[in-house]
Amino acid sequence: MKKLFLGLLLILSNTAFAQNSSQCGFINNSDQAAMCRAIAQRSTSQCGFINNSDQAAMCRAVAGGGVSQCGFINNSDQQALCRAIAGSAPSQCGFINNNDLQAMCRGIAGRQPSQCGFINDSDKAAMCRAIAGGESSQCGFIGSGDQSAFCRGVTGR
Repeated sequence: MKKLFLGLLLILSNTAFAQNSSQCGFINNSDQAAMCRAIAQRSTSQCGFINNSDQAAMCRAVAGGGVSQCGFINNSDQQALCRAIAGSAPSQCGFINNNDLQAMCRGIAGRQPSQCGFINDSDKAAMCRAIAGGESSQCGFIGSGDQSAFCRGVTGR
């Protein structure tokens, strides 16, 4: 689930948020830090630093490489998520089996923060609200240091 959640965060490259890549330096997890930089800098070159091949393909798709990169993802939930985000097709969220991830996908891809209320994990729900609703203040409700820094990095706060 953590890797799927990290992939969802990559969709921010398609939003109108101001990014602050300096926040990415506070993230301990190297894959998550590389994703944060890719989103904040809108640079697919940062995706090469991600060790997980599915996450690297997701990163390339949403940071500028396009929906064709989604075909390189082996995990079916991640592939549907990638198509929903990179292809601007929220209907793809219906193919995701994990209920929390599906709600997050619907919230973010469909720009519907109300969908974030169906997520059981409070940190993930706050991240979803921050992204879907453009409410960077929601990053302050995230308890995990890495996730909070990621949220601030990709939303500009």
